[in-house]
Amino acid sequence: MLRLAAFAVTSALAASAATAAGPLPPLPPLSRLLGAHDRLTIAVSATGNPRANGEYLLECNPVGGNHPEAQAACERLDVLAEQDKDPFAPAAKREICTMQDGGPATAHVTGTWQGHKVDATFRRTNGCEIARWNNLEPVLPGGRS
Repeated sequence: MLRLAAFAVTSALAASAATAAGPLPPLPPLSRLLGAHDRLTIAVSATGNPRANGEYLLECNPVGGNHPEAQAACERLDVLAEQDKDPFAPAAKREICTMQDGGPATAHVTGTWQGHKVDATFRRTNGCEIARWNNLEPVLPGGRS
């Protein structure tokens, strides 16, 4: 009987403390709780620079992988995320682009960035595609035309 009375008093005290504190705030997104771990595979070819061609792994938060400029590449991706820009989005279909050739270089990026799947192809076939590529340097190797 004494245990039951003690339980009733502690339950009442806990309930009044919870009421006084108010409702709990909502939990942040799971990706923030676990830490946004970005992991991208970048396959680059036909750049004209044999050292830039190849397949690289880029990991951010924390920085890792075998990307030759991993720290700078992760910093660039952080800036684009802060600007709320998707650097992996394709060029707009109805965008007017200059007809210039930036060379045969191609890059294919797959993986996860900011909790979203990435599967993007980059070429330097016109002004819009060149700008898209340049916007992602140093994630992609320099390839100025």
